[in-house]
Amino acid sequence: MNNQSQKISVLEKIGYSLGDLAANLVFQTLVTYLAYFYTDIYGLKAKDASVITLIVGLVAGFGFNPLIGALADRTVTKWGKFRPWILFTAVPLGIAALLAFSTPDFSYKGKMVYAAVTYTLLLLLYSSNNLPYSALSGVITGDMSERNSISSYRFVAVMFAQFFVQVFMLPIILSVGNGDKAVGIEEVMTWLAIIGSVMLLITFFTTKERVIPKPEQKSSVKEDVKDLFQNKPWVIMLTVTALIFITLAMKGGSYVYYFNNYVDEAALKSFIAPITHFFDSIGMNFFGENVKSAGFGLFNAGGIIMMIVGITFSKKFADRYGKRDVFVLSLFISTLFIVVFIFYPPKSVELMFLSQICHGFFYGISTPILWAMIADVADYSEWKNNRRATAIIFSAMMVGLKVGLSIGSSLVAMIIGKYGYISTEGAQQVIQPETVAEGARMLVSIFPAIPFFIACGLLFLYKINKKMEVQIEKDLAERRK
Repeated sequence: MNNQSQKISVLEKIGYSLGDLAANLVFQTLVTYLAYFYTDIYGLKAKDASVITLIVGLVAGFGFNPLIGALADRTVTKWGKFRPWILFTAVPLGIAALLAFSTPDFSYKGKMVYAAVTYTLLLLLYSSNNLPYSALSGVITGDMSERNSISSYRFVAVMFAQFFVQVFMLPIILSVGNGDKAVGIEEVMTWLAIIGSVMLLITFFTTKERVIPKPEQKSSVKEDVKDLFQNKPWVIMLTVTALIFITLAMKGGSYVYYFNNYVDEAALKSFIAPITHFFDSIGMNFFGENVKSAGFGLFNAGGIIMMIVGITFSKKFADRYGKRDVFVLSLFISTLFIVVFIFYPPKSVELMFLSQICHGFFYGISTPILWAMIADVADYSEWKNNRRATAIIFSAMMVGLKVGLSIGSSLVAMIIGKYGYISTEGAQQVIQPETVAEGARMLVSIFPAIPFFIACGLLFLYKINKKMEVQIEKDLAERRK
């Protein structure tokens, strides 16, 4: 196996990171707005939206990801195994994202069918693009320190995508559509599809695969799957990935309900007034006149900015103390700042924003480490079995991601529905029952904290610590010479 573990140029790191920026224009939109889009823009009932996101997500997770992983590992082209997948799915992924967030005027049953079909197509193309993209990080270099660096670049780009989606997207949707959210979201998704496709093409042209299996290395899908289930670190990381994305989907998809139905509007207006006035004074009226959408955007902005700050510490801490230990501690502390939301009354806007900022910083430290750990699991499998199957390992983690996203998004729609939420459509406004406010408060505090805490506990069983990282890297470097 050829292993060139030289330093990777800044240009290649940036080029690689643009692929995740593009993918997260789609992914963050799903996390933040999927339930809201189905219930408040497309007009589906909460229970129907919950069923669609859960069933389609589980089918995509358990069906598409293993298939794409097995095919990608067996892809042989002059461009490598994984880069061709990025090239040929760049434009179709953008088109699928636009279709999934379009609102054709069908009957209610027709809307349900359209939502299920377009969401299925989107998840298929997302798997076909993002799974090989993620696996690419395991073959760009065999140097674990460089992987930590690549992950940091990658997740700074992710934060930029998240910043746009969670801070500016809702105000832009309202502005572009002149209050008609259906028109606004179609316009925004059109531009995101174009920009995302261009970024993915840049990723293809600026990256290179360096860890290349020897021609004599051959294994069947059955052997690859057997290796997976005998790989205890993989089993743990699969479960941890699912738990993390349950939380991310749950709290990310709940904040819009939290601000619309729980946070006191007068207190929020008073708190954000100096910030919005400052932007107005310099001619940058990003947030419009809607107080709750402005507050929602600024709340997300504070958390994301601090996540970017946290990411800058990630590589340094991971190199020094090992990925596992840093990941557990930062994830645990970040979870505490989710739990505290249960104690805040509607007028405690200052504490809400402060807790979001603290959560963002500590979660930011953990963010790049997750995917670097999965690349380490691929190395661990090669170290133990003398066979490398990068994509199928990442595909299994993408199963965890899709399952987590599907369960989390489904839980948002299901739980808010259980608390009596009434779906709206387009610009229509309704008065929600008082119980909805309590449901929104639980959805941003207690419910999403539970999966994070379980993930922290499971990571104590993950045995690839700093000492083992060094040993695996050394042994594989010797084998690959």
